[in-house]
Order: sequence, then structure tokens, then C-alpha cells
Amino acid sequence: MAKSERQREDSPTNDGPTDGVAPNDDLKHRPWPLPGGPWVMAQRWHDLLFAHWPVPAAEVRALIPAGVEIDTFDGFAWLGVVPFRMSDVRLRGTLALPWLSFFPELNVRTYVVRDGKPGVWFFSLDAGNIAAVAIARRWFHLPYFHASMHIAEGDAWMHYRSARTHRGAAAASLQMKYRPIAPPQTARPGTLEYFLTERYCLYTADGRGRLIRGEIHHAPWPLQLAEAEFAENTMARAAGIALPASKPLLHFAKRQDVVVWPPQRIS
Repeated sequence: MAKSERQREDSPTNDGPTDGVAPNDDLKHRPWPLPGGPWVMAQRWHDLLFAHWPVPAAEVRALIPAGVEIDTFDGFAWLGVVPFRMSDVRLRGTLALPWLSFFPELNVRTYVVRDGKPGVWFFSLDAGNIAAVAIARRWFHLPYFHASMHIAEGDAWMHYRSARTHRGAAAASLQMKYRPIAPPQTARPGTLEYFLTERYCLYTADGRGRLIRGEIHHAPWPLQLAEAEFAENTMARAAGIALPASKPLLHFAKRQDVVVWPPQRIS
């Protein structure tokens, strides 16, 4: 991994992406050109942990529609549990709303590819804002669930807890703490870190089973090696996947600014 030139400070201001993409952003790291048309939503992600485990590809294949291929590394599919907090979530040309734009989020994800575009497949996205959950489920057709969540920093650790409260959804909870233990670096193409993090679209399916792709853009991830202590983690089990007994691969990112294009049906 090579050292990052983009070490961003956490800030409550709304100085993120504005027109086009992000100010002075370099597009050379992207695996394909930006989508046509303007992005429609901006987000800022903070204090994010990537916790990844290798899992049998066949186990993941059974849970995902046939229209996308399971993306593997070293013969394994990879399952990610990703806690973080959102801020400045807003539509293009609008200001962030305090009651809608700031909340914790927790993703369970794996990796797929379609038409040569590697992306993310979400098994679940838990969020601490019930309005944001309703909007995301309807607009993006993503499996968002409401949860009781809390994230705080103390003693140099990020303390995170989440308990799903969504009516009719499988119970899922996470209680842990995590922290970075090394300086930020960007992942080199071909490495496992790059495979797991440098993805510029997501895939999902609507209620009729039709596949949807959502394009995104961000700077290269400023990854830091991390450590974590899990008191409880049933997030993967709720998705129907058993995690191996091995310790996860852990990376921390202090901040990432993201822009999102409208979801497009691809089948």
C-alpha cells in the first residue's frame, strides 16, 4: 500500500462535493469513467471500520440473484461488517437537514460483478434514522432496517453498538470497539485491500427481482490498519451466513466524501 495524499479532517461544515464531483478530485483512480448526468446525493462517512472475513463462495452464491457473479479473491467470497456514522446527507443543491442527515449506519456486504463493473452487494444496512431508512428502501431498493444505535469516541477507541428494531426483520446486533493503529495509506491495485474497498457501484434488486446498479464516486480510501474487540456480533448470522472462527481483516477510515447517482435498472 502507498501513502495517501488525501488525509481529511472531520468537520461539521458542508464543504464537500458541490458541482461535477469533488473539488480538485483526481479521477485516475477510477476503474471506469464517471456516469453521465449529474450526481443527485452527497454523503459524508466518518470513523468507519471495514471488518472482513473470507467465506465460501457457494454459501454467498445461494443468497444472491443469478444476474450478478460472486467476486472472489484467493478463491473466497468476502463478508464485510462495516460500522460508521453518516453526516451531511443531502440532495444536490440543498443543505443537510439535522433531523435527516446525521445518523449511525451499519452495513453487511459482499462483492459481486456485472458487465465488468465490480461492486458491492448489501445483505443489510441498519441505520439509526427511521426517515432515512424509509427513503432509502423506497428510492434505492436497498435492504435498510431501523435500529437503535450509538457511536462515541472514548479512551482512543470508537465504541459502537446497534440492535435492530425494524418490525418483521431478523434480529441482529453488534457491540464492539475499534481504533486505528497505523498511518493512512491507499491500497494498491491487485491487493486484497483494494479488492475490498475500491468499489464504485452497488447492486440490488427491486421487489420484482429486477437488478439495479447505483453508481458512486469518492477519492481513494485513506485506510489505516485497525484493531477491534467484539462483545457481540450477530450481523452475518441474520443474513444467513456463518462467519469463520478466524480473526477479521480490519481497516479504519476517518472520513470519506461520497456522491451518488440515481439507481438504474439493468435487467
